[in-house]
Amino acid sequence: MIGEKKRSKPKYNVAQNVGWMVKIAWGTRKRVLLFCVLTALLEVLYQVAQLYIAPQILGRVEEHAPLSALLGTILFFTAALFLTLCFKDYIKENTLFPRVDVRSAIIGMISFKSNTTCYPNTLDENYIKLCDKAYTACEDNREATELIWQTLTLLLQNIGGFLVYLTILSYLNRLLIAVVMVTCVIGFLVSRYTSNWMFTHREAEEVYYTKKRYIREKAESVELAKDVRIFGLQNWLEELMAKVHDAYLDFRLKAEGKRLLADITEAALTVARNGIAYVYLIHMALREGLGVPEFLLYFTALTTFTTWVMGFLQQTAKLHEQSLDISRVREYLEYPEPFKFEEGEAIPAATGFELKAENISFRYPGAWEDIIHGLDLTVRPGEKLAIVGLNGAGKTTLVKLLCGLLDPTEGRVLLNGKDVRDFDRREYYGLFSAVFQEFSILDVTVAENIAQTNRNIDYDKVRDCIEKAGLTKTVADLPEGVETHVGREVYLDGVLFSGGQTQRLMLARALYKDGPILMLDEPTAALDPIAENDVYLKYNDMTEGKTSIFISHRLASTRFCDRIIFIADGRIAEEGTHESLLALGGEYAHLFEVQSRYYREGKEF
Repeated sequence: MIGEKKRSKPKYNVAQNVGWMVKIAWGTRKRVLLFCVLTALLEVLYQVAQLYIAPQILGRVEEHAPLSALLGTILFFTAALFLTLCFKDYIKENTLFPRVDVRSAIIGMISFKSNTTCYPNTLDENYIKLCDKAYTACEDNREATELIWQTLTLLLQNIGGFLVYLTILSYLNRLLIAVVMVTCVIGFLVSRYTSNWMFTHREAEEVYYTKKRYIREKAESVELAKDVRIFGLQNWLEELMAKVHDAYLDFRLKAEGKRLLADITEAALTVARNGIAYVYLIHMALREGLGVPEFLLYFTALTTFTTWVMGFLQQTAKLHEQSLDISRVREYLEYPEPFKFEEGEAIPAATGFELKAENISFRYPGAWEDIIHGLDLTVRPGEKLAIVGLNGAGKTTLVKLLCGLLDPTEGRVLLNGKDVRDFDRREYYGLFSAVFQEFSILDVTVAENIAQTNRNIDYDKVRDCIEKAGLTKTVADLPEGVETHVGREVYLDGVLFSGGQTQRLMLARALYKDGPILMLDEPTAALDPIAENDVYLKYNDMTEGKTSIFISHRLASTRFCDRIIFIADGRIAEEGTHESLLALGGEYAHLFEVQSRYYREGKEF
């Protein structure tokens, strides 16, 4: 079971993680630290005032003190309780938002890491797991990056209360204090056993939550709505949910059994502890003349002292658990980056850029063999290159290597003769405008999707790119034109584009970026033949003055390119123009013949 796997030792200890959180709070909201100390101090003062109010009033009554003295004592303690309670409530009302600000700052750090990390990390299983744990630690107010302030406050509060009450109880038999502390430790250890079990199995519990959430979201999703109804998936989905829910109930039953053991043990220890305290104090009252006020004071102090001791032990344990989560956040933020960014060299100015793959091979992590094998390729400035081949031949991987999203496991990629690994990778990305097979459409306006910003949008350029991408009529028919929202996850008035329209939108986005190298990976896969032909006719206008690389498995789409390379088994099997490759009569010609049969009237298959 996932929860039973041995946890790896965290990179940072509790003190280091507390120091890290304090440093972030100091730079974000210093009030968080001040409120922690003040809250702890006020709570101790409030408890001490409550401890002494009844014994002091009883003492005045026993002394037959004047009414003014009795009223003065009541007024003093009432005022003390009132003031400390008011300050406590004031701080409680104002402490939430600074804590949220600190957590939000950490979320910002995690988001920045997620959005800027090198592409290979997004394929790394360890990175993905750490990313999930980091976001979980910041998910809400109950997670470690915010709850730690409450834990630190309670820890300070319990330390302060322990010291004050220990001073008060120092007049009693030390053996009695030892008994109280020993019973507290035993109760804590039993409770700790339960907490440890819950903590070590929490990942297993999260798996149940994840499965239930996944089934529910899919059952309610727009994407699956048609399948649910056409294929009658309702009963199947309900069975899946019931199965997961039953497994979760079994897990919770086992967890509650552990918790019940801790509760019974704690109840037995409390009865024993209070009984011993009663016997001892009654003995002092009978043999040593302990008065009623002192009896009440010491008995209340003893029972409250137990709370301080247990609180200290429990908050220390909680701090350790929260430190583990915070350590995961730090490990994620410090996850190694194999690419150079700011420390890399700037891209030199040039009128054109030559891309060269020099004996490159690539193997995905965990794969048995290379997907690219010793490939050599030069893409000249201004050239229109087509990369074709069957699915799985390595076309998209080759594009990712040329774009710098991946580094070859062997060989190197050169830009104007220099290894791209030496450059600032983000600056290198700026050279490319790309349309990938996976779309990254956002629920914003059409114009914002194309410009990829909501500031200083050049609307004339947006419309020009829409025209080149063949999306003019579609956008003109929208309720608000380029200001129409796309998608309905955020905006109820959003429109849903078809697959072909979305591809055109992505093409317009690539054209708006206007990078010197245009990468198009199956940009017409979702288009109908007429729309696809329209893209081909406009291809020269789109790529004017640019180097372009067009990837497709449709061989008829490559005629407008200067050169075609046919990829098979991760290698360049054939190379030339469309006509020369047909004349060669090799794999390209054979595949073209197979594909063209579908368009020949009366041809037998």
